[in-house]
Amino acid sequence: MPFFRTPRRRAGLFLLLAVVAIAIAALSLVAMRQLERRSLLDDAAQAREQLRLHGDALQSLIERHRVLPAVLALDPDIRAALAHGNVDAADSERLSRKLERVNGAAATSTLTLLDRDGLALAASNWRMADASNVGNRYHFRPYFQQAMREGSGTFYAEGVTTAVPGYFLSEAVRDDAGRAIGVVVVKVVLRPLERTWAEAPEIVFVSDSNGVIFLSSRTGWRYRVLHALAPATRERLARTRQYGQIPRLPLEYRITADLGQQVHRAQLPDAGDVIWVSQSLPRQGWTLNLLRSTHDSVAAARTMAAAVAAGLLVLALLGFVLWQRRRLAQLRERSRLELERLVKHHAQELRSAQDGLVQAAHAADYGESPSLQHLPQGVCVVDARLNLVAWNRRYIELFRFPPGFIHVGRPIADVFRYNADRGLLGPGPIDEAIERRLNHLRSGKPHMHERERGDGSVIEIRGNPLPDGGFVTSYADITAYKNAARDLRSLADTLSRRIDERTRDLADAKREAEDANRSKTRFVAAAVHDLLQPLNAARMFLSALRGRLPDPGTRDIADNIDNALAAQDGILNSLLDISRLESGALETHARDFALDPLLAALAREFGILAAARGLRLERVATSSVVRSDEALLRRILQNFLSNAIRYTPRGRIVLGCRRQGDQVRIEIHDTGPGIPEARQREIFEEFRRLDGGGEERGAGLGLAIVDRIARLLGHRIGLHSRLEHGSVFSVSVPRGDPATALASEDLRGPDDAPTTEEAATDSLLAGCRVWCIDDDARVTRATRLLLERWGCWVELAGGVEQARAAARVDDAPDLLLLDVRLGDTTGPALFEQLARRWQREPAVLLFTAEQDEALRTLARERNWGFLSKQARTSALRSLMTHLYQRSR
Repeated sequence: MPFFRTPRRRAGLFLLLAVVAIAIAALSLVAMRQLERRSLLDDAAQAREQLRLHGDALQSLIERHRVLPAVLALDPDIRAALAHGNVDAADSERLSRKLERVNGAAATSTLTLLDRDGLALAASNWRMADASNVGNRYHFRPYFQQAMREGSGTFYAEGVTTAVPGYFLSEAVRDDAGRAIGVVVVKVVLRPLERTWAEAPEIVFVSDSNGVIFLSSRTGWRYRVLHALAPATRERLARTRQYGQIPRLPLEYRITADLGQQVHRAQLPDAGDVIWVSQSLPRQGWTLNLLRSTHDSVAAARTMAAAVAAGLLVLALLGFVLWQRRRLAQLRERSRLELERLVKHHAQELRSAQDGLVQAAHAADYGESPSLQHLPQGVCVVDARLNLVAWNRRYIELFRFPPGFIHVGRPIADVFRYNADRGLLGPGPIDEAIERRLNHLRSGKPHMHERERGDGSVIEIRGNPLPDGGFVTSYADITAYKNAARDLRSLADTLSRRIDERTRDLADAKREAEDANRSKTRFVAAAVHDLLQPLNAARMFLSALRGRLPDPGTRDIADNIDNALAAQDGILNSLLDISRLESGALETHARDFALDPLLAALAREFGILAAARGLRLERVATSSVVRSDEALLRRILQNFLSNAIRYTPRGRIVLGCRRQGDQVRIEIHDTGPGIPEARQREIFEEFRRLDGGGEERGAGLGLAIVDRIARLLGHRIGLHSRLEHGSVFSVSVPRGDPATALASEDLRGPDDAPTTEEAATDSLLAGCRVWCIDDDARVTRATRLLLERWGCWVELAGGVEQARAAARVDDAPDLLLLDVRLGDTTGPALFEQLARRWQREPAVLLFTAEQDEALRTLARERNWGFLSKQARTSALRSLMTHLYQRSR
């Protein structure tokens, strides 16, 4: 039955829900207002503390120079010059030099000496021909008038000669009689504070007693007024030339709320909804202001209000549920009787439906009964003696009985035998099948079974006893249903087979893709190795040729060829790195280490490149300890610095880091052209480059390698860029344990030897017996030519078989240059064979194109040298000299 019987009850419920919804909305609005005000007050307290810090910094800058004019006013030379009254050019220069020395290197102040008429006799900026204060009159300035009248004065204004605004502190110079005979003035430049303020997200500005903004983190607000100026004020500003001829436009704002303690809420077109916090600076008569956005406060308040509304809604729903349960409890007893009646009624209908066939048979006439003709099944009725008494036409049609065969009083056994003769009772002995069916009828028990006939049709047979001892049997043709079920099962089997086939196909495709990727990786590694071999040989031939070229112009051409080959090396190495990263073959070795030595080394290395381009590379020192793979982290920062130098036409680059919770974010700032937002993801793809890189355009692989290394290490790469303002690339690294970093030692192999090119004469390698083993004939020829130029005696420059054939007992060379990949064997394995034949171990230098960290570890453990074939020949010479001198 319906829960609410009348429209009046439904209207009452809807009215109650509306009242509850309005109450929840009102309470949520009140809560939001209170929470918003509390959040704004909390933000205002933080802003007030931040404003106090800004005020302390401003006062500190002023106080640092306040005592200076008072000290200079007591200087005997200055008093004597002003008392004499006649200062010539020589005296003016002497006094100016003195003021210049006193002022020192302070870029934020200027010292000026004025006589009793306001004429500048000397100044610390006397060397600036176009902006010197010497010779100008400042009698109209309030700071001069105050000092002459009261002994000291202050004033903020633009400079008359320099147009640079500053805060003037003045002190009167008095003679022995105490009369004012001149004024010493120091101008403190406050503009540097604006750069500090601009880095904060808040807006900070200072206004004077007239409401004129003269310092602001937003330069567009400078010299705007907070309220309209009176005519007398405008006249005074013009007379003292305090702010020059800059028009003073009003700052548009609207105060929307007063939160007390010099805190307001305001709306500004340029800043939106803000908290306006003010602090008076009574000593100067200024007001320091800070504007902080209310977005976070309002968002937090609305979130809390939504939580309150959700809680109230939950309580309202809980109350509604309890009310429903109470009403249901009241209706439960009343409904029980009705439910029992409905169950009884439906049970009766079910019994009626089940017994309909039996009732129809019981009520049937003898013979082909009209009361059975409406049934879709074939029906036959037998009496207690198992003789036919009634049937319908569908029964005759199903079994195709001949005319006259079915009649009243015919034993059902004859019908069974007739059907058995036609094979309708299934296989097996006929008498047993007939007897089994007669026993079913005699037992008087209901039964149901299905039978499939020879023509493929399926008959469902149901039997039910009659009250007077007879039996009624129905026959339904369910062939269509069985066919549909069979088709569904076949379709399901087909779909299952197709899914299995597709699964196998996908597994095969995945396996083929993985095999193809591994094959590609091996191919790229082998191809890069084979490409580097002739390039390395070419560089060695070029190095040997450079020493034989007398013409500087020709040597420049050789240097350019060397640089081109080095660039090609870099591209091939980048391809090899990407291949190793994609295949997962690059292993990481994370440890805790101090970050500052790494940043210092990078600053030294790239500082030279930056200086060559007219850039300034600065590093911010840090005491942070991080956990990462130092070599891979260095690769990331090298790519960032290389890009910053390449794409920054002028300005500076800053390398430093910031702490962020358990992370340290290493940042590289540049003053380049910036990167459009649409391309900031694109540049991390392979072979994607930005325009504007000058002549040295990269291959577009550096940032792709950075992205893969960062994902391998689990570091997060960041990029923030603004067009025409520069870019900031960053990588976030987990913080490490300082104790672990101090306990670990950064071991460096001899391959870190200096790479400065030495002269070919007076070589320390003269007379050194060297074997060079490499499977590339071009490399061995180039190496022999280069080493002989350095004075080495190259006894062997060949492959594995030549080395085995030439090895003799007690005839080991002084130094062995050994490649790693030597066809079917490796360099270390070949060395074991040669050492057993020599019966001693010479100095060994692994000279290979492989970049495997395991080879470096092996070289350190065995006290061998290790050098990449891509290194410059100067590095090879230096390392060979080190090993040769150590082994002697």
